[in-house]
Amino acid sequence: MSDLTEKIQRLKKEKNAVICAHYYVDGEVQDVADYIGDSYYLAKIASKVKEDVIVFCGVSFMGESAKILNPTKTVLMPDPDADCPMAHMADPETIKKMREQYEDLAVVCYVNSNAVLKACSDVCVTSANALKIVKELPNKNIYFIPDQHLASYIAQQVPEKNILINPGYCPIHHELSADAVKAEMRRHPDAQVLVHPECPKDVTDLADYAGSTSGILEYAKKSDAEEFIICTEKGVFHELRKQNPKKQFYMVGEGQCCEGMKRITLQKVADALELCKTETVIDEKLRQDAEKPLQKMLELSK
Repeated sequence: MSDLTEKIQRLKKEKNAVICAHYYVDGEVQDVADYIGDSYYLAKIASKVKEDVIVFCGVSFMGESAKILNPTKTVLMPDPDADCPMAHMADPETIKKMREQYEDLAVVCYVNSNAVLKACSDVCVTSANALKIVKELPNKNIYFIPDQHLASYIAQQVPEKNILINPGYCPIHHELSADAVKAEMRRHPDAQVLVHPECPKDVTDLADYAGSTSGILEYAKKSDAEEFIICTEKGVFHELRKQNPKKQFYMVGEGQCCEGMKRITLQKVADALELCKTETVIDEKLRQDAEKPLQKMLELSK
């Protein structure tokens, strides 16, 4: 154990803190976390932790969600500038216009969004539970924000709904191309293709499995295949290789890297615990408005 890791473990006990990390942060950060998961798992954990302090190793909307669900806790972000571009790719004015234009409209907000967008929505979803929740909603018209690709993927599964698509996207998944995946398939003809539904449709169409980060991990673990082409952010390779040391995992290209997630380092985790200067603070009215769709998500996805 490194000196920095020992320091983090000591500070965690002193501060009565818990460390939550997303699969997309660097492996060494995942290794010091108490909880590692995708957005859905971490949202559930954030609503239940008993410790006084939550150190959230991820991008800003994740820290916001933890604070929204756990207002009495101190939520620290190792790097407050770690952000997700997609989290801002919708706007309240458009949501208001859509509500005026369409009767019986439900605004479904992907959890990868900022607190303001959550507060304008009826329910939040993650890639792991979006299909289940959209199916259960009584509304015919669904305005799905902010990710166009996850919206399109869900629309294919629920033709009985009118899915209205916002033009946002995750830059990492958006830039993965079908041609690049096909080239990797030619290099590894026995490999199965595992795809996150934030990817464009022509990429998900190539998938042996399309689903959330946790779904990709579960599929790779259970599959009899020995080789996999992974179409999502490269941070997940750390857990894939830990769970499946005898299997091979291939990237599609060097672009599978979220700069926001990679801003989180062990040193910043230690500094956050020691200095407590990176606390997430949310206006109480905004927090209450954003909590309702998050709580509805947790209820509908049980």
